Amino acid sequence: MGIEIIEDILRQEEGKNIEFKENTNSLPKIITTAIAFANTSGGVIIIGIEDKNKKIVGVTNPLLEEEKLANAFSDSIKPRLLPDIQIISYREKQLILINIPHINGPFYLKNQGLENGVYVRLGSTNRLADLEIIENLKRQALNITFDEQLCFQSNPEDIDLTTASELLGKKVKLNEAISLGLIGTHGKNSLPTNGGIILFGKNKDKIFPDARILCARFKGINTNEFLDEQTISGHLAIMLKQILSFISRHTNQAIKIKTIKSQHHSEYPIVAIREAVINALVHADYSLSGESIKVAIFDNRIEITNPGGMPFGITIESALKGISKLRNRVIGRFFKELGLIEQWGSGLGRIIDQCHKSKLPPPVFEEVGNSFRVTIFNHLLITKTKKWQNEIIHFLKEKKEITSPIAAKLWKISDRAARDRLRKLVIEGLLIEIGTGPNDPYKKYKLKTRGAL
Repeated sequence: MGIEIIEDILRQEEGKNIEFKENTNSLPKIITTAIAFANTSGGVIIIGIEDKNKKIVGVTNPLLEEEKLANAFSDSIKPRLLPDIQIISYREKQLILINIPHINGPFYLKNQGLENGVYVRLGSTNRLADLEIIENLKRQALNITFDEQLCFQSNPEDIDLTTASELLGKKVKLNEAISLGLIGTHGKNSLPTNGGIILFGKNKDKIFPDARILCARFKGINTNEFLDEQTISGHLAIMLKQILSFISRHTNQAIKIKTIKSQHHSEYPIVAIREAVINALVHADYSLSGESIKVAIFDNRIEITNPGGMPFGITIESALKGISKLRNRVIGRFFKELGLIEQWGSGLGRIIDQCHKSKLPPPVFEEVGNSFRVTIFNHLLITKTKKWQNEIIHFLKEKKEITSPIAAKLWKISDRAARDRLRKLVIEGLLIEIGTGPNDPYKKYKLKTRGAL
């Protein structure tokens, strides 16, 4: 079982949940990584593997190193963190696998304190958390979302209940607004929540100036030249129509707001675009200053990016399996009342299904810095793949792994030519090689596991 775990991890690159270390010489960095993993979404550190080329070098005295690590975690981290440390034999080498779960913290370095010692994982790097992130971690520990917190710069009269009533098709009074989470209570007083202001605040642009949508149509496939741009602001609950209208004007599809669920031929699947936009509106981190939702249209794709990566404790892989953690409960609840959300955690799956039905390339879900991006492609991206590449892809999807001699037989070429092809696919990022070094005769190749589909 341990060998299967190691090989599965070796198929992947260092990233949000994985880090390779040759040895424990860089113990402070290992401690920092453990803190970042615990605060973000958990992760695994493997010691005995070079991080640059994933050469398996092993650990000379694993029992001594295990004790050293356990003591360091106990002495250096607060609150107390107890990772699962295992010694695993692989290819006649001893490796140490440290499994760090995601736990509500925030965790931090004892000698640096809470303000200066909190780290989170951003891609394959550890990032010192700023005040906004620390507050986010504290809210998570208290099971409170940012949009549920009271907005002390406002009063209940600043909530546009008329627009809320029109959207719901019923009169929304104070009690109903409290039930929806638009307004909360503070002692005997009533105050709008952050979510209430973002959804229907008359003074929203003053309090949350970044809670807007930046839309752009670019010429070609990069951001060098604008063809059109629009900033959409106002009530978040009515932005969806404006965003879809902008997309409609700049793609070969007629998105009709009143018949948004109707099926017809278009450059992009309408339901997929709609789901991606709703996902951005509902899951954006509105506590981050200086960041806004962005919709970028290119000749071959649409990118929809919202501030805030995956919520702490959730990975892209788990989200694609339907596991959901709502970042904004007030906003999500209201969108569900409007019938814009059918079921928590199902939006990404519908995007994938709609692209598949339209015979388009799979959408890509990725964390870009501290943002989450959905990319939906049109038919311009589809290119022909060489026959020998398709052959090995189909082989690996069924057999999971291949060696250069077997690849040579598959392609009916020499061993040397097969090794050259395999090396090329590794460089291009399609395959991952697993071995003890460049001359390992038992080296295996597997399809690279990606953080996005």
